[in-house]
Amino acid sequence: MNYRLPEEPRVAVVGATGAVGHEFLSVLSKRRFPLANLTLFASPRSAGTRIPFDRDGRTHELPVQPLDEGSLSGFDVVFFSAGKGVSKAFAPAAVAAGALVVDNSSAFRMDPAYPLVVPEVNAEALDGLQGPTIVANPNCSTIIALVAVHPLHAKARVKRMVVSTYQAASGAGAQAMRELESQARDFAADRPMCTEIFGRQYLFNCFSHNSAVGADGYNEEETKLLLESRKIWNDPSVAITATCVRVPTLRAHCESINLSFERPLGEDEARELLRRAPGVEVIDDRAGNRFPEPLLASGRDPVLVGRIRADRSQPTGMGLDLFVAGDQIRKGAALNAVQIAEHLLPSRRGARAAELVGARR
Repeated sequence: MNYRLPEEPRVAVVGATGAVGHEFLSVLSKRRFPLANLTLFASPRSAGTRIPFDRDGRTHELPVQPLDEGSLSGFDVVFFSAGKGVSKAFAPAAVAAGALVVDNSSAFRMDPAYPLVVPEVNAEALDGLQGPTIVANPNCSTIIALVAVHPLHAKARVKRMVVSTYQAASGAGAQAMRELESQARDFAADRPMCTEIFGRQYLFNCFSHNSAVGADGYNEEETKLLLESRKIWNDPSVAITATCVRVPTLRAHCESINLSFERPLGEDEARELLRRAPGVEVIDDRAGNRFPEPLLASGRDPVLVGRIRADRSQPTGMGLDLFVAGDQIRKGAALNAVQIAEHLLPSRRGARAAELVGARR
């Protein structure tokens, strides 16, 4: 029998004081995730902090507990969002203690022993689980791209995907968001700007993604998008290349995506496929010049897709261009992780499956 969570799981969030940790609480509340209890963990310096959590019309102040070796026993689900090192140190122990771990770091994404899941794309990877394990949450740029592209891939098969990202401060965490805000205040007051996070002015600027650049010239973010997409699609042959850039927006990443198909797919059919796709909202108003924007995506669940048009450099029907926007903290992190856990809830599996396919009817 395939693995299922209890009807009301005992849930923990590791990294609860960070931007994504706070978003986990928002998503769990909004989606009314069934909870036997909810426990928050962070580093020892955050111990004792209290974080509000809305439940059943009431606001509860949940204390943050320090994470140590004995912390993660007695849970059914543990959401990790505290960095690769913390995940490697504590996630296996949580599984050994009986918990499903949904890990938001890169620690286990490319490990063949663990599934890498975007529920709108490959939820079936969860159906064969035989017991508690680690399920990896993909990188934010990968999630946003594949939610938008997968409906087209399923119809015409993507042979090649070229992605250029426009990534917000949120991808570098709450401190990067605060620094961008402080630079705006400093600029307005004609003061020197603080540049601790990126080592340069972020306001009115854009620059290559701040992850390490490898010997091949690709930074880690670009390599993640390539390798993770292939694993999620279970297709090592698809050609993918990316250029990832930081832009001075607070929240929600944008991506320009160019696709080449194995079979013809016109822009009208593509637009209709996307309108019916789970997790997608089409904003493609050519007359009004209104398309996906970070401000339109911020704080929202769907990935916004627009600028849907034929690629004139390719044979008719064999290529498309898209522009997408998605909230990196929400669908690019916390929401995707919660959807993974929802898929394994016995009472909600049918409802969530309907959510993922219902728009296609």
